[in-house]
Amino acid sequence: MKAALTPAGSKRMAAILILEILRQYSDDEHRLTQQDIIHYLKKDYDLECDRRTVRNNLQLLQDAGYDISMEDGYCLFSRDFDDAELRMLIDSVLFSKILSKKQAKTLIDKLKSQGNIYFNAKVSHVSGLSDMQRSDNKQLLYCLDAINDAIDRNRKISFIHNHYETDFRLHPGANNPYIVSPYQVVANNSRYYLICWDEHYEDLCYYRIDRITDVEILADRRKPMRLVPGLEKGLDLPKHMAEHVYMFRGESVPIRLKTKKSMMGELIDWFGKDFRIMETDGDDMIVRIVCNETSAFYWSLQYGMYVEVLEPAALREKITAALKEISARYDKDV
Repeated sequence: MKAALTPAGSKRMAAILILEILRQYSDDEHRLTQQDIIHYLKKDYDLECDRRTVRNNLQLLQDAGYDISMEDGYCLFSRDFDDAELRMLIDSVLFSKILSKKQAKTLIDKLKSQGNIYFNAKVSHVSGLSDMQRSDNKQLLYCLDAINDAIDRNRKISFIHNHYETDFRLHPGANNPYIVSPYQVVANNSRYYLICWDEHYEDLCYYRIDRITDVEILADRRKPMRLVPGLEKGLDLPKHMAEHVYMFRGESVPIRLKTKKSMMGELIDWFGKDFRIMETDGDDMIVRIVCNETSAFYWSLQYGMYVEVLEPAALREKITAALKEISARYDKDV
């Protein structure tokens, strides 16, 4: 519902109201006549206007720099987002796992309001919020905001770290509250993670923000990044994310893999293009990646049909033991 305006107030705001009408009702395929604009001014704002007033205000808007076409009718070209951009943003929210159903719906409604009535008709089928896997953490957006503030202010934070139990609800875990030096918020596998120095583990750690509650910004300054092993020269985020595909803590190590050339797409998806092809033999190839060892362990199990870890020996032995354990379970009769 549009806000009510007095006749005098409406006349003073005629240019703004006409701009809003163009934003809501016009595009390149739906151009408005002066009579259309007069109709919407009366319908939406109860403002009586004549053609001369409409024409003068349209010229005023154009002179002010608004990209308004006046050929074959009037339409507004310049917008903050085009339809394709809005749809991409809405889809990102729709398929995000980090927002609650209420948060996702509110954000989608705000994005839809940036489009005109024809765009809203195109996305009227957007649904399924109740069926998506979503976060139960109602503090998520507050936690994100507080963490970003702490990073900007170079401060430590404390928080409660939670986990799911058999009642399907989040519960506080051990070692609470956690006290960390926050460095970066990143998105990985549709989740937000906090990269930070954890004082309890004395290590660089990664925490899912949808499992964090009760964030507090502390007075203490955070540990300087230059004193964190591996971050002495700062955080090279693309490289760091490629080496921590599952966001496990621990050092990155060189790993040799035997795989197929057909796996190039998956290798690039997970590790970027910063890996080396050491040897090729027909469809086989040996590649060298640098990756967190725990992440490489789970990644190798995921692609076990197509990947063989050659080095380091300790990782190969760990994978061998895991595969034997898995095989033994499946050898049993159910």
